[in-house]
Amino acid sequence: MPQFNDIELTAAVIHSFEEVKNPRVKFLMEELTKSLHEFVRKTDLTFGEWEYAIDFLTRVGQKCTPSRQEFILLSDVLGVSMLVDAVNHREREGATETTVLGPFYVGEHKAMPHGTDVSPSLEGEKMFVQGRVTDLNGKPLANVPVDIWHADDDGWYDSQKPDYETAGPSSRGRFITDANGKFYFRTILPCSYPIPTDGPVGQMILALHRHPMRPAHVHFLVNAPGHEPLVTHVFVEGDKYIDTDVVFGVKEELIAKVEKRTDPTMPDGKPAAAPWHLMTYEFRVRPGEGVAPKPMAVAENA
Repeated sequence: MPQFNDIELTAAVIHSFEEVKNPRVKFLMEELTKSLHEFVRKTDLTFGEWEYAIDFLTRVGQKCTPSRQEFILLSDVLGVSMLVDAVNHREREGATETTVLGPFYVGEHKAMPHGTDVSPSLEGEKMFVQGRVTDLNGKPLANVPVDIWHADDDGWYDSQKPDYETAGPSSRGRFITDANGKFYFRTILPCSYPIPTDGPVGQMILALHRHPMRPAHVHFLVNAPGHEPLVTHVFVEGDKYIDTDVVFGVKEELIAKVEKRTDPTMPDGKPAAAPWHLMTYEFRVRPGEGVAPKPMAVAENA
């Protein structure tokens, strides 16, 4: 009869997986068990601490709704989301760095003409975004769909707002690169914003004396045929939170200098009614295969 002490118990649980047919599932369960058991042993976890952890995870689950995913937020603020991204993109070989998709990608975006203002009804300082998609050798890639989305001047994404279903999309769209691999559009300058702090994850962040802020950024999904899909952000240089992103998503290469301009016209020759900002970025994609990520079923945090 096995002795279920603090050492042999781990071996007994791992042995219980012997009949698992899928080798990957078996491996994952074995490693998860080892890590969890080692954490308990290493910390001498008390009954009170264990009960608190169970209650915390229960409250995280109870906070989830069709429009909010508190577990994604927990993964984000503990750096797990970015760690999963990192281990799946170790070899970039000159390709643009990746970062997390986030929960605000809603799927198929409507293709728009270059130069479209994707935030026509929003308040904020105007910004002109111009991008270029190339392969690793700098060859421009034409006919590449590029999805973009970002928060408004108050830090809200369109899908977070109560009238999203009736008002329709804002600060998001799809642009198809031209023969020179270029695309461009108008919008407003995004701002830094907090993740939700009204749930257990936010309470945890504040209890740990961490701020809940994300630096200003624009999301990009570049889906070039014959190349790996690229999911990334471009961050606004100089943002107060650029070095302390609550979800650890910033990489130096992804920080862009956004210039404030007073030119009477924007790069496409159309007039500018007031001072505006210019964001420029070049995206380099790797050859290969892959499926563009699907949107999260929820959309209310990071």
